[in-house]
Amino acid sequence: MAVARITRPQGRRGEVAAEILTDFQERFSRLGRAYLESPHGEPEEVGVESAWPHKGRIILKFAGVETIHAAEKLRGRHVLIPKEESVQLPAGHYYIWELEGCRVVCRSANGTEEWGHVTAVEPMPNAHLLHVSTGKGEVLVPFAQAICTEVDLAAKTIWIEPPADLFGLNS
Repeated sequence: MAVARITRPQGRRGEVAAEILTDFQERFSRLGRAYLESPHGEPEEVGVESAWPHKGRIILKFAGVETIHAAEKLRGRHVLIPKEESVQLPAGHYYIWELEGCRVVCRSANGTEEWGHVTAVEPMPNAHLLHVSTGKGEVLVPFAQAICTEVDLAAKTIWIEPPADLFGLNS
């Protein structure tokens, strides 16, 4: 799970500035190890010597990265943590990666109908939009409690009760 994206070297001792990709910035103060996205395969484990906030970014110092030149090679790479180390969210809240790939099943007076599956989640200010791939193309479904009435992560299923004209709104 990506928690930051390295944007550039910071300073002369191998530190990097990174864009923060998590809502839980306090995790950086206790991050002793992480993984760096690798352009050629498995992520590589790296020790995190220090981390501190600076001008809306996080400054990271990785073990073994001692020069500007070495830090420059990390530009654009994501800083990852295992999903098992993600912060436990309160009931009714979900990580985007948990929703992607879920089946979308519609409940109506006529019974149930499988619509398709979530291909992407688009963050929006009021309610994220689920991009649902259906047999009729893509449908955007607001991830609002009034529409997405149940989420079963174990079954990777989102139960929806959409307004009657949802397909028409997406045309």
